[in-house]
Amino acid sequence: MERSNILFLPFRRTHSVTLSVAIKQYISTKYDQHPDMFKNDLQLIDELRSDAVSVLEPHVSGIKKLAGYAAHLVWMGGKFPIDIGVDFTWYPALGYNTQRPTSQNNLRFELANVLYNLASLYSQLAISLNRSTSEGLKSACNYFCLSAGVISFLRTNVVPELRSAPPEDMDEMTLESLEHLLLAQAQECFWQKAVKDGLKDGSIAKLAARVSDLYDQAGEFGVKSDSISSEWIHHMTAKHFHFAAAAQYRQACDCLEKRKYGEEVARLKDSVACVNDALKESRWINKIVLGDLNGLKNKVQEDLKRAEKDNDMIYLIPVPPKSELKTIERASMVSAKVPKEVSDPISMLGDHGHFGQPLFAKLVPFAVHLAASIYAERRDRLVNHSIIDELESLTTKIHDLLQSLNLPGSLQALERPLGLPPGLVSHAEEIRQQDGVYRLQRSMEDTAKLKANDRAVYSEGVELLESEAAEDDRARVRHGTERWTRQTSKEAAGKLYAQIGEIDGYLKSASSSDDLVQGKMREWDRYLRMLGGTDRDLEKFVPSSRRATMRPNVEREAGKLRSSLNEVNRLESRRRRKIESLREKAKADDINPAILAEAARLEREYPMQKIEPAIFEDLFERRLERYNVDRNLITEESQEQEHLSSRLQEANAAFLKARSGDSSTKEREQALQKLENAYFKYKEIIANLDVGRKFYNDLAKIVNRFRDECKSFVYQRRLEASQIEADLSNAMSSLNISQTNVLQHQKQQENRQPPYDTRAPTAQPLTAPIPTRAAVPPPPAPIPGMWTPEMGIKFGGPPQVNNVQQPQPQPGTKARGGPWDPSRGLQFG
Repeated sequence: MERSNILFLPFRRTHSVTLSVAIKQYISTKYDQHPDMFKNDLQLIDELRSDAVSVLEPHVSGIKKLAGYAAHLVWMGGKFPIDIGVDFTWYPALGYNTQRPTSQNNLRFELANVLYNLASLYSQLAISLNRSTSEGLKSACNYFCLSAGVISFLRTNVVPELRSAPPEDMDEMTLESLEHLLLAQAQECFWQKAVKDGLKDGSIAKLAARVSDLYDQAGEFGVKSDSISSEWIHHMTAKHFHFAAAAQYRQACDCLEKRKYGEEVARLKDSVACVNDALKESRWINKIVLGDLNGLKNKVQEDLKRAEKDNDMIYLIPVPPKSELKTIERASMVSAKVPKEVSDPISMLGDHGHFGQPLFAKLVPFAVHLAASIYAERRDRLVNHSIIDELESLTTKIHDLLQSLNLPGSLQALERPLGLPPGLVSHAEEIRQQDGVYRLQRSMEDTAKLKANDRAVYSEGVELLESEAAEDDRARVRHGTERWTRQTSKEAAGKLYAQIGEIDGYLKSASSSDDLVQGKMREWDRYLRMLGGTDRDLEKFVPSSRRATMRPNVEREAGKLRSSLNEVNRLESRRRRKIESLREKAKADDINPAILAEAARLEREYPMQKIEPAIFEDLFERRLERYNVDRNLITEESQEQEHLSSRLQEANAAFLKARSGDSSTKEREQALQKLENAYFKYKEIIANLDVGRKFYNDLAKIVNRFRDECKSFVYQRRLEASQIEADLSNAMSSLNISQTNVLQHQKQQENRQPPYDTRAPTAQPLTAPIPTRAAVPPPPAPIPGMWTPEMGIKFGGPPQVNNVQQPQPQPGTKARGGPWDPSRGLQFG
């Protein structure tokens, strides 16, 4: 700033980061493609960043390095998530914390800093040019406009998409101030070129007035910013009044040419007033700006003397007041120009692009993977919850009906009074092959482990939040709410605290379901162990009944009932096959080729459009229509089951009526029915445990993300707290030093001042008090502190002894003798 009358943006600094390592890791874990396919791209992205961050000098070669790296970052935003896994560390360029870096795992944050440095480069290129020539001024004006354009693009397009808090020197007010400052300096270059080219005074005045407006707006935004230094604000203020004065001066020259002598004098007076306002900033502006102001003031004062003299002696034109002067029109010749490589970076990539081939072009876009996962989730929810769950619910209803009718136990006991029914034998063999009770126990133990792990991870996250909240409360008590002004933990992490209740609700609900399953297990454990044992155990449990000859009517009704039961079994078997077929259909439903084809079409027809998962919504709807026939299956199955249930109930009623009074097989019926019910409970418990295991696996993702977010939040809060405490400590140290300096200064002033006022009296001199000797014999030795005539008059001494008779005042005076109290001050006359 000392070497020029205009300002430039300093570069932001960063640390070296190996971006390729994180990208390689992400590709290997999230994509089906191998990272070695992109070996050259991985090497090139590190080289691009290294070249971009090394641009710290104003040279035109830096434009391609910064803009090229920024273009590839924009392109990569469609391939990778914003939090790729690299902490980018950058130091602020403005403000009072330029030595305090900011780190974010955010590709947009990296892009924002690179674009800021591109704006800085444009501003420094403008400063480096020779602005003593018309061509130099023209190029400088263009560079300032480009710099303002990059800042404008950064403010409106990049910072709002950060998904995190921007750095303190990239807030709205700071960027607005910088944009108007750069435009003001671009307009100033154009004004300077107009002066050099000898344009008319009226035109130059319009240009200067616009310069003044832009500096004024820059200063207003700068005052609202925490990062614009006071030195820059004083500079903007001085420039605002400087060009207001220059505009009035040039307008006065135009008035002289048009023979408006009274208006000329009025505008020259206003010009002098504006210059004087600018000179109020002389303590804080550099010598070049101060020299420009003094030069303008001398010129305006000389012209004002001449104009007043001519008008008073020759023209005698009334001088209008400032309020009647017509406002000078504004001529704005500059605007924020966003370079094409910033506004449309994708078009600069490709075979004939300025920045070469796009990196990771063969990598399937991240949005495509995300869209595929969204479709898979919707498909699975449709198939599993909307279709399969409904079909299995129908099966459960028919089992409940059979259990309530004591079927097939009552029929099996009659048809096979001795031994074990074939259906029961097949059920027992199925349970044995699946390891029966032990399988259920292992599954329950696995589910319990998953549950315990989820709760432990959840508790870890909650404990982190509680620990951070306690630390924040202690700091607030220690420093006070007036100084510890940041948000409380619950306010700062409202989303996380809301998740505490949500996850706790999930765990409690799941725990209740687990208790129900365990209750079923305990209730049916005996019978399940029996089914999983040997046939001998079953035969001991199932009593035999005497073989009786069935009456014709009983045999007829039993046949009808067996026919209905066979239809139920066929319905269940057919339904199981449909469910398995539906699962195979969903498993084979791979939407990736369709999404890739659609993405290729969009990139070909709309090259500027960013690929987002929402673009594929129509494709999702069309794709899911193939399951409409399966959804209609639910209605068909429900209707068929209702008719079959009605026939079954009728056949069972007729069978019971035909057998009325026959209780010979009652005990066998009950035993067979209990084993049959136990088999269905076994299948039900297995389904419940599978649902529980899937639930806890899904919940593990939620609680792990919750814990990781808690860790990140607590780390950021503790880092923020340490910075705040450091700031408060520094502020207190500065305050103590300041207070010490003030006290020392006051003490030095008191030492330099006389104990009483030595100024000459402005009225009649006052008569000094004349002390008199008391009418008592003097003591043998002076008492310390007692006044004697030999000592002269001394004020401000220590108080006198109280037990000595005080001297009396002379007649006609108000003086008082005796000990003098310094706290009473000095009193004369």
